[in-house]
This record gives sequence, structure tokens and C-alpha cells, in this order.
Amino acid sequence: MTKRFLTVGSLLRDEDLLKYKREIEKRDDISYPFYDDLDGYKECEDKAVANVVEEQIKRGLPEITDGEYSKSLWHLDFVWGLSGCERFIKDNGYFFREKDSDDKFETRKDIGIKITGKLSGKNHPFIEHFKRLKKLANGRSIVKQCIPSPSHIYGELLNFGFIDESTYYESSEDFLEDLIKAYKEFLDDYKNAGGEIIQFDDCLWEQFAKENKENQYDNNQTDLDKDLTLAQKYIDINNELIDYAHSLGLKVYTHNCRGNYASRNFSDGTYESIADLFFKNLKYDRFYLEWDDDRAGSINALKAFSNRDDVEVVLGLLSSKTNSLDDEKRVLDLLDEASKIIPKDRLYLSHQCGFASCDCGNELTIDEQWKKINQGQKIAQEFWGE
Repeated sequence: MTKRFLTVGSLLRDEDLLKYKREIEKRDDISYPFYDDLDGYKECEDKAVANVVEEQIKRGLPEITDGEYSKSLWHLDFVWGLSGCERFIKDNGYFFREKDSDDKFETRKDIGIKITGKLSGKNHPFIEHFKRLKKLANGRSIVKQCIPSPSHIYGELLNFGFIDESTYYESSEDFLEDLIKAYKEFLDDYKNAGGEIIQFDDCLWEQFAKENKENQYDNNQTDLDKDLTLAQKYIDINNELIDYAHSLGLKVYTHNCRGNYASRNFSDGTYESIADLFFKNLKYDRFYLEWDDDRAGSINALKAFSNRDDVEVVLGLLSSKTNSLDDEKRVLDLLDEASKIIPKDRLYLSHQCGFASCDCGNELTIDEQWKKINQGQKIAQEFWGE
């Protein structure tokens, strides 16, 4: 099997696991990681993770995850797992575009974070999840853990209001200081558990893209020309943690997309608008980028990596949002175009995002998911011949 096709991280949950996830989503009387409050849930999750690990290995995927099956949302579960945080359900949540519409939005009743004490990353539930994954893989495949970037969590605090800091921290800067410490504590434990690759997922770069419409999300959107300071702060926050992870001997990846919920997206913004900031200055070893449609703009944005021969780029040219196979000619043409900018041996292919960034997953079946993954492997084999 080719080593040039990769998955971003999340995979669709089976129906047995989804029954528990639906129960979790509507209840505010249970706390993360849910095992003590839902009879049979841990056994169901363990079984589902074991099955999806075997499926990934059987299909020859070179790097695997646990499908992110322990998560309800791609990012908030990690913060719930920090000491000093509690989960609560909000009356309204993130706004996503209605499918196939740029002008209509829908919101899901969402889940927030209440800060009740000093943050700490020690004894995080994700460490046990990782140990489970590593044991199941048993050296047969490379494993990675996906968590939200620290700047994404800080940015949500500032701009979206899904984290209630008022219960403990007097300022966002006090919160940030302890958030960075908590991430370092988590990375220490992750390394000690045998971790080798950590992936910071981040969806806030497009907040700074010039193409984004004003007030698109009914939140405080930022224009890159007006607030380079905040963009640089995001970069500095992440780079401090990347440097720390590198000092521990970890490889650090990032994934960036424009939202992925029930086959819907969250934002616009081309990479050309932000490449000189984020591509050039973030110290990641590998970038998973989204190029499944025209919203990301020209592949020429990759020129921002031209002086970084230490970076690998995973081109998300395929779509995890659709239940149909992708246009193979389009993908091969874009791979060829990208290889004229970045050497072919530093490029990979993937879907633009995971198949289930949130527990409900995108609007396709598990069988359709694997067919799309098979197609990605086929295209990669054709292009790279390896």
C-alpha cells in the first residue's frame, strides 16, 4: 500500500457508539470522560476503537488514530480533560452554513467549557486513550494523537464566547499562561507514554483572511490588515508549544480547515491571504491543508514554503464531506501543479478534513467513507508510484 495517502484523524462512528454520543449531547448532568455516568459506554468505545484500528491497519494506512472515537467534538473534549475545567451545554453554539448555501446558517446546540480552578494537563484522559491505541496497534503502524492547538482554544476564548473564564481567571492573559503550562504538562505525559507524533488541529487562521465577509459568523471577525498583532500572538503561542514538543523529541503536525460539521463548513478565506504569516512562521514539521474546493484559492499559496525544506505538506484535495467519489483528474492535475512548487517527496495526499470532526459525522455511510479512502490510496499510488 502507498505511504503517500494519509488520513487527517477522525473516522465515522458505528451505530452502537453513536447511541451513546446522542445521549451525551443532550445531557448536562454527566462529566467528561463520561465512563462513570453511562453504563456500558466504555466497553462500547473500547470495542469500536479496536475495530477501527484493525480496519486502518488492514487497509495499509501508514499512520493511524483511534478514529477520535472518545471525542464528542474535535477540540472541546481535550479542554474538558484538563484539571480545572468542566463541561456544560449552551443554548446555542457554532454557526455552520446550511449545506450547499453560502448565505444561510444553522447552529447546533453546543457544548461549552467552564473554568472552575487552576488549569493542569496532568493525568489527562487522552493519555489513557493513547495507551489503548498504541497497545492495539502493537507496532504494526505509526500512531498519532490529535488535539486542538493552544492558540485555537485561546482564540475561542477571545472571539467566540464558548469558554466561560469568569468563574476563576481574572484575565485572558492569566488563563493563557496556565493554558500553556497545561499543554506542556500534557506533552510531558504523552512523551512518557510513548508518544512520537502530536497533531495540533487549528481552524482560526481564516479569521484573518481578507476574503471573509464582515460579521459572517455573528462574532468579532478580524481583518488581517487591522490586527496583525493577534495573528502573530496565535503564531507565538503555538510556536512556544512546538518548540517544547521538539525539545521532548516529538514530531509536531498541524491540520487547518474551514469547518467540518455534518458536511457543512464554517468560513471562507484563501490561503494566499494568510500564507506569508502562517505557512512561513509556524514551526510545524507537517501541514495538513484544505484544498477540496475553490474557497482555499490557488495552490500557488504553497510558494510560501519555498524556503522551508524541512516541511512536509499534506494536500487535502479530496472531500470528506461528500458521499461520492472525487474527480480524479482534478486531483492529479493539482498534485502535478503542487509538485512544481514543492518537491514531490515532501508532498502527501489526504481528504481536506476528518470524516467525523464532531461525533455525528459527515453525511455519508461508513462503507462510502472507506471507498473514498480506497480512492485516495489509488490516486496516490498512481501519482507517486509508491
